[in-house]
Amino acid sequence: MTIAEVSPRLRARIAGVCEALEGLASTFGQVIIPGRLIVSGSAAATAAGVLGHHRLFWLGFALSLIGVLFHIAWAFLFYDLFKPVRKSISLFATFVILVGCAVQAVTAVLYVAPFLILQGGSALGAFPPSQLQGLAYLFFRLNGQAFNTYLVFFGLWCVLIGYLIFKSTFMPRILGVLLVISGLAWMMYLSPRFASHIFVYIAAASALGEIPLQLWLIVMGVNSDRWKEQASAAGLRA
Repeated sequence: MTIAEVSPRLRARIAGVCEALEGLASTFGQVIIPGRLIVSGSAAATAAGVLGHHRLFWLGFALSLIGVLFHIAWAFLFYDLFKPVRKSISLFATFVILVGCAVQAVTAVLYVAPFLILQGGSALGAFPPSQLQGLAYLFFRLNGQAFNTYLVFFGLWCVLIGYLIFKSTFMPRILGVLLVISGLAWMMYLSPRFASHIFVYIAAASALGEIPLQLWLIVMGVNSDRWKEQASAAGLRA
């Protein structure tokens, strides 16, 4: 069975599940687990945390990669769901989020670099431990900056998809409005320092826009009849 043979409602539910799983995997892999290992301002304590909890470290790395895979999956599912509304915008949204996925994958590479540095080996044997710890800490900082960059792309995707939801006939318009608000909040990471000061408000806007959307997709899906009507009106095969 191809994706075209799956009902729009089921496709929407699969997209919602993939989005929820990506959110969980990325949150634990890029935020919660690193937060337990990184000691702000202390390269030595961070190095001790990484080397003393290597299983937790590698779990975070695995979850980061899993998050990318789920992200790619729902990127294409969302494109398929919203191309009847306006195919060009849905395609652009897909391009934006795939660039975001690429940045997300880079964060996973940066994530694993500190452990490899701290393990040392012949290539790094000439460096004293303090320098290795400082270099590892620097890569953690780069990982955080890369993830902030990803959040900007994700925010733009939210704005585009929110617009498509608002213009659709098969989902409640309020979900689109809330998702646009969420997207604009994430785009505050164009200035990471400013965003860090208002993170509580960004997190609240994110929850306001993304949680209702995921629940709606998982529980309700989309109105299949209206989706097919809009697809037909756009000259697409339902």
